[in-house]
Amino acid sequence: MSLIEKLTPEQEALIPVYREKWRAIALSTERIDCEKAAKAVKATYVLIGMEEPEIVFYDSPNAALITTLSKLSQELDRSWVGSSWDGSDLWGELCIYELPPANVCNDLEDELYKQIDRELDSLLRFELKTKLENSLNNCNHCWELWSELDRQLESQLQVEVENAKEDCIHYEILACCASLKDFCISVLNCVYDQVRWNSFESVVKECGWIFAGKNTCIVCDRPTKLSFDNQNRLHAEGEPAIEFIDGYSLYSYHGVTLPEKYGKIHPEQWQSQWLLTEENAELRRVLIQGIGYARICQELQAVELDTWHEYTLLKIDADVDEESIHLLKMTCPSTRFIHALRVAPNMNSAREAIRWVNWGIDPEEFGVQT
Repeated sequence: MSLIEKLTPEQEALIPVYREKWRAIALSTERIDCEKAAKAVKATYVLIGMEEPEIVFYDSPNAALITTLSKLSQELDRSWVGSSWDGSDLWGELCIYELPPANVCNDLEDELYKQIDRELDSLLRFELKTKLENSLNNCNHCWELWSELDRQLESQLQVEVENAKEDCIHYEILACCASLKDFCISVLNCVYDQVRWNSFESVVKECGWIFAGKNTCIVCDRPTKLSFDNQNRLHAEGEPAIEFIDGYSLYSYHGVTLPEKYGKIHPEQWQSQWLLTEENAELRRVLIQGIGYARICQELQAVELDTWHEYTLLKIDADVDEESIHLLKMTCPSTRFIHALRVAPNMNSAREAIRWVNWGIDPEEFGVQT
């Protein structure tokens, strides 16, 4: 069997087709068909030599984790994961079998992965996992549970919950693998195990997130809403970027996860005063971006340092950012609209700031050039 080292132009042209096919599957907001999902999961268990598990469905990964935590606190019996089994077993069996085949060189495999799953990988995984961890760490039930149990029991429960999160199989990541496998099968005509591929394909297409246990498999529904900006970052203004049927939501602003207190309010209504109390540097950056320097100048009473024609150099002394904020403000003579641009904190004159913004060109010279 000859080594595939380079794709033909016709094969390369099909890469976006398969990328978009599996991207649409990974980012589907259609509710799962429980009957089809259960059939796909049970078939996969049998295929890898396991007994058919009990299938339990939840409306969101958050509901699955919170419910699992509650059961653990009552039973201390992680019946859905045995001592010799965790979710990585099913993950491994789903992904490892020989696709891409041995005759696809590593460089080509890397190239295919980069091009096919570039827009899939981590779109949901990091932000949703972070929110799930926060919800577990912050929910009242958790704190009550920790305070009621002795230190040894608390330690045991904490390990179980962490393991539960690690056992999760993310269907949108499986879709990345599926895009490559599908390309190898359909375009490169690679030899493959049809039964295993059909099983893998069905799990990706029919399920949301999966917590794969030895005796019980938890299947979570897909989000009912996903919202992205033009760079494929989770983003919505004044509403959730991710939402599940049970109301569990994630707020995000150009890829940065927001707490609900900011996310549920449109950026036009964000308040500059929030910058004075927000301790998280990344959230302060997002607030500054959303509010805009022009409004921050007005609402936080920036101090005027210097003026030059229609330009004004301003400084905000309040503890808003990690260093003082110096702004170059320009008022449009015709519309009176205020433009503000942040400049280096060592600027002392408006003309110097204009020169800094224009890459060293003096404003008089710049006016002649333009």
